[in-house]
Amino acid sequence: MRFIIITGLSGSGKSTVTKEFEDMGYYCVENMPPALIPKFIELCSSANGKLENVALVADIRGGEDVFSALLGELSNLKNAGYEYEILFLEASDDSIVRRYKFSRRSHPLSEFGNILDGLDKERALLKNVKEHATYVVDTSELNLTDLHKKLRSLFDKPDGNQEMYITFQSFGFKYGVPIDCDLVFDVRFLPNPFHVEELREHTGEEACVQDYVMEFEPSKLFFDKLVDMISFLIPHFEEEGKPHLMVCIGCTGGRHRSVTLANKLFEFFSKERQNVTIKHRDILKDALRL
Repeated sequence: MRFIIITGLSGSGKSTVTKEFEDMGYYCVENMPPALIPKFIELCSSANGKLENVALVADIRGGEDVFSALLGELSNLKNAGYEYEILFLEASDDSIVRRYKFSRRSHPLSEFGNILDGLDKERALLKNVKEHATYVVDTSELNLTDLHKKLRSLFDKPDGNQEMYITFQSFGFKYGVPIDCDLVFDVRFLPNPFHVEELREHTGEEACVQDYVMEFEPSKLFFDKLVDMISFLIPHFEEEGKPHLMVCIGCTGGRHRSVTLANKLFEFFSKERQNVTIKHRDILKDALRL
């Protein structure tokens, strides 16, 4: 089990970092009293592997003596044979003051709203904790993408799959564009099997419809260009830290053309990647009207 203590200055980004740890599969607990940490870790260790990675947040919300108590309990953990790592977050005074001004919140140790006085007190209280830190991360100049990369490089599971999930979804414009789309492509310009009597009751899941749609040159050219575009975008989305990409292909009813193209895209990309899924939202809706 990997056990991480997240601590540091108020306003340095602990809440954002905690969300990143949750996305990496860590079980996260905020503001746990230090006295409860040994028992909690003992319970996690006896959970038969169900909790492989745990992160606890300890900060000034636990009171001014929380950091000295934390170091004492962590020393007890070490003596009991439990390993831990400390991630210490800090930022410049300018950055923290700006963040507090933006959020219109007060520093927990500030008197009469003086943020810098509160920061000075907190830095003094955190001095010993910082000296024991395994990692010190300054978030002053880090945007969300940079922070994501930094944390992933330090704390993601060695065998974890960081590959972005991709879903190809067909739909019918007459039923509305799916609200969770990242990319939307309109294939209503392609020849419509609905107007071919022997194909009307079939769907893009069947070879007869797929063969009809893909036999036309615009269909082949569009598919090739679509593959090129999505292939270009995928690594850039992954670099940004996007966990899931929803690619939606729409035709009139979501039964023939969009299903065909979504299936073709799924077949192509699932040969290269693991986390690719297919969904046909409206494939059966027009069948009720035939």
